[in-house]
Amino acid sequence: MKNSFRIGLAFVGLVVGGGFASGQEMMQFFTSFGVYSIFGTILATIGFAFLGMNIAQIGYRLNTSSHKEVVYFLSGRTLGSILDIFITIFLFCVTVAMFAGTASAFRQVLGFDPVIGSAFMVILTVLTLMLNIKSIINVIALAIPYLLGLMLIISVFSILTTDLSLAEQTVLAEQQRSAAPNWIMGALLYVSYNIASGVAMMTVIGSTASSKRVAGLGGILGGLILGVLILLVNIALFAKMDVITGKDMPIVEIAFNIHPIIGVLMAIALLAMIYSTAVGMMYSFIVRFISPKDKVYRPTVVFFGILGFLASFVGFTTLVGSVYSLMGYLGFAIIAAITLTWLTKRN
Repeated sequence: MKNSFRIGLAFVGLVVGGGFASGQEMMQFFTSFGVYSIFGTILATIGFAFLGMNIAQIGYRLNTSSHKEVVYFLSGRTLGSILDIFITIFLFCVTVAMFAGTASAFRQVLGFDPVIGSAFMVILTVLTLMLNIKSIINVIALAIPYLLGLMLIISVFSILTTDLSLAEQTVLAEQQRSAAPNWIMGALLYVSYNIASGVAMMTVIGSTASSKRVAGLGGILGGLILGVLILLVNIALFAKMDVITGKDMPIVEIAFNIHPIIGVLMAIALLAMIYSTAVGMMYSFIVRFISPKDKVYRPTVVFFGILGFLASFVGFTTLVGSVYSLMGYLGFAIIAAITLTWLTKRN
């Protein structure tokens, strides 16, 4: 059970990046659909639990360090090659989004130049990737219990102190930018793009399990924890629509609205989540081409760290709304392949 819980927390840490912890993803994929976002949360939880279980078990079965073998196993060489290309590109895009998220956090919370924030996260990520894979997985899982506790506090406060009626909350929520045309597609897209970007590292995490059962249970636990976090963030945003409208980091704004100390704690959680996702995505991207044991691995990490830093100034909100949505549609192919594999090869 302990090993499954570690796998589940690492799974959550991989998904819960800057977009999630800031509230920006929840706003665009869930909260912007008003009360229907609750149904979207339930749908997303089921999707994450089912897919997390299957990906972790596939990772255990294949014992791979890269997503290439996984997509070939799921969809064959022809379609697998296409998916491989898109996943690889998207891994780098998510890494860049995490660097951009740090830049936004430093500007909104600390009033620092965004360049300082982005450079800080790039250096931290590059240094972490010099560690071994088990240490990297432990780093990814580390901050999740802390974030759960903090989000519970923020959600309860938001509900108890809201100044808006349900109708007013709904009107304001539906005026926000949405990444999908309706709540069903929003939930499915959110699951899809996270699976597409996370499948690489999730298989690596699954390969470290002691058994197939442990791997599968870890995936299920990860999905359920994600569902709880999505629900808590969604409730907090919906209750405080008048406070967060137009903010890049809406959850951080609510946290500071409670008390400056809570705001600082949330900012720390945000940076920890950005960090965990940046580490997981960049590692997955690089090991697609180069083994960590290769002598050019470290120089390659440094090179792509610099490249990601330069690309991060596109803007955090723009990256979340555009790149993520596009990859969500592409990720449906992976979900279909996983589901088909589950139906035909589970025995």
